[in-house]
Amino acid sequence: MNDQTRILCVDDERNVLRALERIFLDDDYEILTAASGEEGLQLLSESPQVKVVISDFRMPGMNGVEFLKEVFTRHPETIRIVLSGYADTAAVVAAINEGKIYKFIPKPWNDDELRVTVAKALEHFEIQRRNEQLAEELRRKNQELCELNADLQQRAVSCSCGFMQKHGSLLHAAVALDHLPLGVLTLDGGGTVLQMNREAAHLLQVGCHELVGKRLAQALPPQFAQLAEQARLPGPGCRSVQAGGTQLKLEVRSLDQDAGELLITIAPGA
Repeated sequence: MNDQTRILCVDDERNVLRALERIFLDDDYEILTAASGEEGLQLLSESPQVKVVISDFRMPGMNGVEFLKEVFTRHPETIRIVLSGYADTAAVVAAINEGKIYKFIPKPWNDDELRVTVAKALEHFEIQRRNEQLAEELRRKNQELCELNADLQQRAVSCSCGFMQKHGSLLHAAVALDHLPLGVLTLDGGGTVLQMNREAAHLLQVGCHELVGKRLAQALPPQFAQLAEQARLPGPGCRSVQAGGTQLKLEVRSLDQDAGELLITIAPGA
């Protein structure tokens, strides 16, 4: 029973409640019934996870809109539907916003239409709950990002001076490398590009730094396949490669014999 969808029906006429129960006999719903608004509120407090509340408008004491308004205050996630005779239509329509009512269904109702309305109300409930979950997840992620950003800013401020003193020469070297008239590539032992300057990008006809972090053989267009194979060969030496209609001269040197890192310089061929 705990896995069933719970629907609360409230009406002061017992025959109406029995009629509502019969309508949903073939559906996998748990139907709760109450003979008054007060009894309905008590049931809601004792039976969690009621998704839809259907209430008559005319009831002794607390009428349907007053009841649904209180339901909204205590259980805003529920979907609220009011039943009413045609004579009460104007009064119900005027009061709909007070109870945050999802749907007004006039009496006598059509059973099939009522079942469809309840099915759509349940869909609305699930969409509403999912949106709330996504909003909460987004709020939590934003909070995590804010905390991470604050931490990174703090770390940057605390170590920026030391970093610049320690690595300033490396930064200058990287800038200088990017302005060399000679193409330069460095690869790790697995053939992944560690560094590429502008001239290398120009000669290989790719975007600036586009290959960094990628396997050379996989990242280059097919016409450069031979270039990739040449770059994997260890040891120094000059090679002439035809790539994209352009003759390129490659010189391959080992940066780290044990790690298999390579330095490749690229220049237009003769």
